[in-house]
Amino acid sequence: MAIDGEQQASNQRSVVAVVDDDPVVLEALEDLLESAGYSARGFPSAESLLSNGLSGLDVIITDIGMPGMDGFELCDAVNSVRPEMPVFLMTGRHDIDGKRSETSNRGLFRKPFDTRILLAAVRDALV
Repeated sequence: MAIDGEQQASNQRSVVAVVDDDPVVLEALEDLLESAGYSARGFPSAESLLSNGLSGLDVIITDIGMPGMDGFELCDAVNSVRPEMPVFLMTGRHDIDGKRSETSNRGLFRKPFDTRILLAAVRDALV
């Protein structure tokens, strides 16, 4: 029995990359995204994401404060190559410069955040 195009497309899961140097946060977000039906790919640093390449990714969620390249720099790097790629920033710090937070083309989430709002934002970015 052949699978029609619509059913085949619904079987393809969107790929969401999560970048965070905190392994607990990384695993929690991967689990959350997987349970929501996405294919999650975790990266412990911006450099590891970029060395792996952006091909095949649909959305990026990145922490701002990380050793080496921070989330703002990652967002700038992604925007220079794939400006259409939705990038969400997240931070536990509440003193982030509002103007600099506009670097993200999709939004800034302050930890702790409502996971339902994050999932809705990811869903909306993929439409």
